[in-house]
Amino acid sequence: MKKKVLIVEDEESIRGFIKINFQRNNFLVIEAVSGEEGLEKVHQEKPDLIILDITLPGMDGFKTCELLRNDFPNLGIIMLTARGQDMDKIMGLEYGADDYMVKPFNPLELIARANSLLRRINHSSEDKNPEKLISGCFTIDTVSMKVYKTKQLLDLTPKEYLILKTFMENEEKAFSRDDLLNLVWNYEYFGDSKIVDVNIRRLREKIENAPSKPEYIETVWGVGYRWKKR
Repeated sequence: MKKKVLIVEDEESIRGFIKINFQRNNFLVIEAVSGEEGLEKVHQEKPDLIILDITLPGMDGFKTCELLRNDFPNLGIIMLTARGQDMDKIMGLEYGADDYMVKPFNPLELIARANSLLRRINHSSEDKNPEKLISGCFTIDTVSMKVYKTKQLLDLTPKEYLILKTFMENEEKAFSRDDLLNLVWNYEYFGDSKIVDVNIRRLREKIENAPSKPEYIETVWGVGYRWKKR
């Protein structure tokens, strides 16, 4: 069955270029020229993946990404940024993007990133380990992929779930950013370690009592992060 990709890009030449390359790789392609139209198409068509430009007429890509992530936590989102705009990359990850591409880009790399992202999403959704993981007030039900803190259900993205699961399976073990990239994003991830820090920060905001003074996810200076056994 063909995977479905939505391209949200207002520049016709770029949108057409992306469309041709996805079609050549056996994707079903849907198009939108604005954030508002993109949101509508996602609700109508339920794509597996969205290629989302930041600079759009009306609602920009950041706001579109935020709304999409709230409504569709398992949707793969790759954002397109302008060369040299490092803050755009960071903000895109903050708003929930899975990855980013800098214009101009190699279409083969975009397809490779898209396929890698879809494999990660599929792997997460197929995790059927029947065991429950418990650490202090946290419980992970790996059958339903739900996480509870003192019986309260937490709203985590797939990667936040995998990060927390990795930590709870390895209490007190220090992980470098590269370790987490390999374990959560797997070796096929083409981006950089910023995405780890962004997701750790967002995860802390959801699970810590005081995110600025974390009790559970500790920073190991010069190394990375560690889950503190309770």
